[in-house]
Amino acid sequence: MLAGESVGFVPTMGALHQGHLALIRQAVQENTHVYVSVYVNPTQFGVNEDFGSYPQTLPADLKQLRSLTTEFWNDDSLGQITAVFTPTTQDMYPGLKPTSEVDGHGSFVTITPLSSRLEGASRPVFFRGVATVCMKLFNIVQPDTVYFGQKDVQQTYVIKRMVDDFHLNTQVRVVPTARENDCLAMSSRNVYLGKRRRKVAPVLVRALRAVRVGFTNGVTSREELLSAAHSVVDEELAKQRALPPMWRSLFEVDYFSLADREHLTELDNVNPAHGAVLSGAIKMLPVEEAQEDEDLGTGDGKTTVRLIDNLRLGMPSFPRQSHSRKSSSPEL
Repeated sequence: MLAGESVGFVPTMGALHQGHLALIRQAVQENTHVYVSVYVNPTQFGVNEDFGSYPQTLPADLKQLRSLTTEFWNDDSLGQITAVFTPTTQDMYPGLKPTSEVDGHGSFVTITPLSSRLEGASRPVFFRGVATVCMKLFNIVQPDTVYFGQKDVQQTYVIKRMVDDFHLNTQVRVVPTARENDCLAMSSRNVYLGKRRRKVAPVLVRALRAVRVGFTNGVTSREELLSAAHSVVDEELAKQRALPPMWRSLFEVDYFSLADREHLTELDNVNPAHGAVLSGAIKMLPVEEAQEDEDLGTGDGKTTVRLIDNLRLGMPSFPRQSHSRKSSSPEL
């Protein structure tokens, strides 16, 4: 590259939506060259998770990227999508065949104890797989800046910790969560929902917003704050259970978390001067009884759909906690 040029990198698993495109748009505003990867990484899926059915839409993804390339080409103030990297699993794991077993063999990057909390408690190999594939991708691409979405908040902490601990010469940039009109966080897995479950899915963000209202009104205790979230989901769940199976959409709460903004350790009370990370996860359960000609989404409503989301409480930015020369803390 010429002096003064830079590389921004947006790693994805494909099934691109507006959230991914927002990351790319941010990257071209800040870099001369933008590389995008499309690779569904098997090592971040557990043995009984949805790797086999995860949406893979490479032709449509490439079409969207070509359209963006044309758009950016006509704006001299922006960088360009210089390369799209679509590796095979043999490319990414040239040694042992990748494994999803918790105690499986292979070369892995583990970030503990951060990766064992919250999402990691429910998905024990997830962050091991994420950190491993990102380390590989960062080594291949050698980006100046990498771009991730705030929706996967714990992932941003894991990547930030990896960059710091391994002295990787890149900066981690976190872009706000892209949302649908009803505020559901955009996700590639939303295609599984279908119309019925999609209508109920925003209960998660409504629960998180109820907590934020309490915090804004001066509530700081964990018990009182999270009770607001549980009240919202309990009310919606009772409403759904009162409906006949052919009309209802049932779900389970995996967790609600109220954690500190530096290490994601759980808080009993929130210091308003420091703020907190509020996050949650629910599982939209399979449709019990389908209606005739009902739109059940990809997988015909048979797939449990895990939804995650988060909001920041308090101060708008995190204190800097950088060890690596170019890394920066997630901005939530």
